[in-house]
Amino acid sequence: MLRPTPAPAPALRSVLAALGSPTAVREARTPALRAAPGPLSPELPLPVHVLRLSEAPGQAPGSRLVGWRFLIRSGERAIAAADTMLTPDGWSFSHFFEGPYVAATERALVQAEALPGTYEPRLLSVPELYMLTLWLHAEPDPDGADPGADSADVLVPLAPAPPGIAANRPYRVADLLPVLSTRLAPPPLLGSAAPA
Repeated sequence: MLRPTPAPAPALRSVLAALGSPTAVREARTPALRAAPGPLSPELPLPVHVLRLSEAPGQAPGSRLVGWRFLIRSGERAIAAADTMLTPDGWSFSHFFEGPYVAATERALVQAEALPGTYEPRLLSVPELYMLTLWLHAEPDPDGADPGADSADVLVPLAPAPPGIAANRPYRVADLLPVLSTRLAPPPLLGSAAPA
């Protein structure tokens, strides 16, 4: 079961204002958005986090919140997305876009509904690998019990995923993060010993 976090009201207002602006929609590089018949609505807001590796050896990677993404729905399907970002004045509209991650996000959210446990859906971006995942953050059970090992955080890489990582497959964070950390680690300097 998914338990989404409500988006900050200013983030939603900024997307609604951009959707209501003929200039913002016309100038967006999103043909599907410009050609959409009927009303457009921002739905399924997801906080967007960026993966960051620790500078200290042996420390686990972390993440930081960088924005909110709204899927823009026309009729029965999402045709584009809108990103917001945090500015000194608060949450502001950033841009519209379309592409494979829009449909992949929608698909991953449907798949996640069938997983056992309760999750808060988020997006986790790994810019260095050109990778985006649906991050399912394990929530306590409604009776207040903490999530156990069986309901730990899950990452679902969205298509297209980097080579060697299966898209649309749920991975436990503990299984996928070491793979990502290895790929993101700087190569050893010439003449230095490789790590054991």
